[in-house]
Amino acid sequence: METITSRKNPLCAHVKKLGAHRAYRQERGEFLCDGVKLLEEALKSGADITTVLTASDMHSPKNIRAFQTTQEILDSLSPLKTAQDVLFTCKMPQPIDFTPDFVGSGTHILLDGIQDPGNLGTIVRTANALGIRSVILLDGCADLYNPKTIRASMGAIFRQHVCHTSASALAEFSAESDLRIIGAALEGTDVSAVNLKNTIIAIGSEGRGLSEPVLSLCNNLISIPMSPACESLNAAVAASIIMWEAARVRD
Repeated sequence: METITSRKNPLCAHVKKLGAHRAYRQERGEFLCDGVKLLEEALKSGADITTVLTASDMHSPKNIRAFQTTQEILDSLSPLKTAQDVLFTCKMPQPIDFTPDFVGSGTHILLDGIQDPGNLGTIVRTANALGIRSVILLDGCADLYNPKTIRASMGAIFRQHVCHTSASALAEFSAESDLRIIGAALEGTDVSAVNLKNTIIAIGSEGRGLSEPVLSLCNNLISIPMSPACESLNAAVAASIIMWEAARVRD
């Protein structure tokens, strides 16, 4: 295992930029992850791991370039408040095209304006746990490869199908597909009374809800019954409840 003793090492500069800048991640096609648990999940899932940096005495994964360094250097490289003793980088997988052939049947979650990376990661994690076929991100959502998204996903980022699309592409898809689009809203049919099998379930941001272009494409609106004193739910919590309902009645 090689050793890094200075923050000025070119690899350190690269890792720091991967953690800090979305445009740099996209340019390099690479993203930053942290922690032994996430590394184990990446290895199990066959992710394309490019570099490992560690401050522990862990064994280096086979055929992966690894570096021993200090916790102080790892702390300086990580964008997260509580850096763990392992950082590693992965190549981004090939993007999944949002097409009728890919979507097919099954239940999908469409995210419209979800801007908190922690919420996004939690939704990806829950979707994977509940057998949701894909998570579809509309333009304007948080970065799937933000380190906070990746940490919140707890490894589901390496297993769950996620694709990106635009409102215009969604409209074209809706015109060509029989798959219903169901929108989550404050006022709508009780979610437990709606068959969510073979649908795209649209979840909007906490502040604004679903955008007008997405609302116009919805075949139905659903809501989660709540106490009158409660104004709304966290987007990740709402998405999780709806996905559980979808999984509960899938078969």
